[in-house]
Amino acid sequence: MSKRSFEEAMMELEHIVDQLENGELSLEESLDFFQKGIEISRYCSKKLDEIEKQISILVEDEEGNIQEKELAEDGA
Repeated sequence: MSKRSFEEAMMELEHIVDQLENGELSLEESLDFFQKGIEISRYCSKKLDEIEKQISILVEDEEGNIQEKELAEDGA
């Protein structure tokens, strides 16, 4: 998959979903679009996982000081 932004990938995925929902594609075209959609979906999921690992949460302590903490693995 080429270097594309997450937003570009999501827009392409939305286009694929629209095409599939339209119902005017042949069976072969539908299968091609579906396979491409799966690839893009996996790319987006991987991108989100990578970004999630990089996110830090800023937390204010009782004294009003900002402390940086890593995002918990479970998303909490």
